Amino acid sequence: MDWGLIVSETLRAAVGQEAIVFALAAIGLNLHFGYTGLLNFGQAGFLAMGAYSTGICVEYLQWSLWAGVGVGIVAAIVLALILGLPTLRLRADYLAIVTIAAAEIIRLIARSVTFGHITGGSSGINGYADAFYELNPLGDGTYGFGPWRFDDNRLWVLMVGWGLVGLSSLVVLLLVRSPWGRVIKAIREDEDAARSLGKNVYAYKVQSLVVGGVIGAFGGMVFAIGNQSVQADNYGTATTFLALTAVILGGTARVPGPVGGAMILWGLISFTENILRQASAEGLLPTAIISGTQVGIVRFMLVGLALMALPIFRPQGIFGNRREITFETR
Repeated sequence: MDWGLIVSETLRAAVGQEAIVFALAAIGLNLHFGYTGLLNFGQAGFLAMGAYSTGICVEYLQWSLWAGVGVGIVAAIVLALILGLPTLRLRADYLAIVTIAAAEIIRLIARSVTFGHITGGSSGINGYADAFYELNPLGDGTYGFGPWRFDDNRLWVLMVGWGLVGLSSLVVLLLVRSPWGRVIKAIREDEDAARSLGKNVYAYKVQSLVVGGVIGAFGGMVFAIGNQSVQADNYGTATTFLALTAVILGGTARVPGPVGGAMILWGLISFTENILRQASAEGLLPTAIISGTQVGIVRFMLVGLALMALPIFRPQGIFGNRREITFETR
């Protein structure tokens, strides 16, 4: 097998577009789950709101891309309020049920025939992000070094995407080190105690859900703009659970945890996929065991088996702190 190619593709995947998207989704989830103790199982819905709001504004309403980005932020805030206001006074499992259902409702509406003239149905919305690439300061060509060589448009997406990851991480860092951050961590530990000190627990939970949802919406925008396409099935339940996996892998309630977790997760997925494809192509894996078309599924199975060792040997995650996981969600 070509180990040079395998390592090269793994390193590219660790800094690629998917790593950016899931890093942003995981940063938002980390604010929800890691710092506030909110069980949000519908982060994919926030990604879809960001992506579809931008696409619909450009293609259907004929607005500018930047107006669409603003609408996407507002749409994420509205979604967080719709989900949070009726549920955050209740137990954690109610929020989990509502968020996972809401994300699926958004996906099914987006791919439905009824709203197909707006959302593009199962075909989605395509080729609407030209205004973003027109701002690319890089000339035509390939840039980078070693395995990290990208064409000008792809590198422009990565530059902006990682800039958003850095900015989002900085915002979360400043928030959690502020009095606001100390309150949400107190809510995570014991919301009754926080309430007894005069804190409006309900308001803080809603604020956390809004901020994390907006960060997730940015991930959806990066995904859609980078692909020049919005497809409803890219925002299914699996998207949320992959983002949650990145949070747990990197370490909950740690600012670098979601970013490192997303990079490691997509590096592992790429590493596994390339090994399986090369082994299958060279006949090292009989087709009776695995065929080329099954590699995409089997890679997640193998990565999942590897991740099962994490709760046993390092339950706090790679960058996590064991003290940060000894809390009870409510």
